[in-house]
Amino acid sequence: MRTATPFLAFVLAGLFMAGAAHAEKTRSKTAKTPHSSKQATYKWVDEQGVTHYGDTVPAEYSQREQQILNSQGVEVQKKQAEMSPTEAATYAAKQREEAQRRQHDMFLVSTYSTITDIESVRDTRLDQINGQISAAEAYITTLNTRVDGLKERSQSYAPYSAKAGARRMPDDLAEEMVRALSELRTQNSALVQRRTELQKVVDQFDADIRRFKELRTSAAARISETQRDKK
Repeated sequence: MRTATPFLAFVLAGLFMAGAAHAEKTRSKTAKTPHSSKQATYKWVDEQGVTHYGDTVPAEYSQREQQILNSQGVEVQKKQAEMSPTEAATYAAKQREEAQRRQHDMFLVSTYSTITDIESVRDTRLDQINGQISAAEAYITTLNTRVDGLKERSQSYAPYSAKAGARRMPDDLAEEMVRALSELRTQNSALVQRRTELQKVVDQFDADIRRFKELRTSAAARISETQRDKK
């Protein structure tokens, strides 16, 4: 047993060294070809719209959009074309718009169950705005009556009176007329804004109803397709 031990140790050491050498060789080969033994294929489009494939992309097309394909021709990586500051800003704006659209779609499908639900919310909102419009119109009518009365009073004073020697309009009357006219302009402007807001709400809910119908139709189509696949 004592004479066999050195031989066994020698055999084990040899096996260990062979295994280590094989592992090192494997690591070296992997480092040289991280993806596959076959070189990647690049895909790009020239200025004429013609699609090209190759092991490398020509320098004149290096700034264009490129796709990297694996040995099966499947895209594994994509490089966006370099953009100018204006193009980058436009692209970012489109990305934000698309994100907002997806977020609003999610809001629609998670908030409403039927079109009637949307119409109910719309009608409540329109009733609120119409109430504000009615109140503003009534107040404006009151202001117009007040302004008309002040104008009638001002006819007795210069410079509105045609009588010779007419007295100058009292300061308090002039100030009251200025305030009334200013308030009338403010309320008329607010009324225009309320009516504009009313139309925006109508347009927004009309768009929401159309989009909700599209989303429901799309969802129904996917469900139908899934059921057909199961059959």
